[in-house]
Amino acid sequence: MSAGGNKVAVLGAGSWGTAFSMVLADAGNDVTVWARREEVAEAIDKGHENVDYLPGIELPRTIGATTDPEEALAGADLVFLATPSQSLRENLPTFTPYLADDAVLVSLMKGVELGTLDRMSEVVREVTDVPESRIAVVSGPNLAREITHREPAASVVACSDESVATMLQQRCHSPAYRPYTSVDVLGCEMGGAYKNVVALCVGMAVGLGFGDNTTASLITRGLAETARLAMKLGANPLTLMGLAGLGDLVATCSSPLSRNRTFGEKLGRGMTVDEIYASTRQVAEGAKSCSSIRALAEKAGVDTPIATSVDEVVAGRMTTSELMQSFIARDTKPELR
Repeated sequence: MSAGGNKVAVLGAGSWGTAFSMVLADAGNDVTVWARREEVAEAIDKGHENVDYLPGIELPRTIGATTDPEEALAGADLVFLATPSQSLRENLPTFTPYLADDAVLVSLMKGVELGTLDRMSEVVREVTDVPESRIAVVSGPNLAREITHREPAASVVACSDESVATMLQQRCHSPAYRPYTSVDVLGCEMGGAYKNVVALCVGMAVGLGFGDNTTASLITRGLAETARLAMKLGANPLTLMGLAGLGDLVATCSSPLSRNRTFGEKLGRGMTVDEIYASTRQVAEGAKSCSSIRALAEKAGVDTPIATSVDEVVAGRMTTSELMQSFIARDTKPELR
């Protein structure tokens, strides 16, 4: 690894953590990735490739890797969290003792925690006791494989402290990656979490053999659901029309590279949830978060038929065919209610 650059840590060596490490390296940062497994860390550090999650992609030499959290976090003023959302709380105590006093913690995760119904930034704040002004999120239409090919992409970096968001924007801005700033952390997180659930539903429709009319309808109604819930919780509605809302939703629902859409397609073709989990290392966050998003909506008194039905399918209480039929059978109403 080269010396003298801005030191950042990325905690999590899955496909998205590794892809975002490339963005950070291209933006001029020295990056250390923390990996849970020794063989993954060694492949990144010595072979400059994440063989398990992004085979065939050569990583910049300014990316190193380790399984030692203290080594990963030494000197890092920015810490990017890229573990699966449902394991964040259990992982954070491993990292917290080694955080710099002024480190900014940035969530790359998209989910709502089971049980607590906390967003990822809320989990970070509770466990680490870092002030809200030093907790940020990144969200947008960023499929990992396309990011590693350095195809042009944009995203949102959000923090309640606008100056921190602006600093992050500068540190993440690479020749192929354009970040925009926001102070609407809640809106960005809800858009990022909910789109995974909608993508599962769209994937089910594709797996059942339905075409573009059906998928476009589901995407649009999914956006309406997302906006209803996010706005009830206090989000800026314009956030849901932007990169962290509509942009991320379109990419995740439309691309065969999307883990959540692919998971839904397999369900639509008749595979069970357990069979899908057994067939891949990749985590489909929507399958993990659909029940917590449903519970959050019920707590807020917001009607969310897509999230509710997806949760029923994932739990095995409804078939994918029954899910599609349930949408058509719903009572008619004005579009904007």
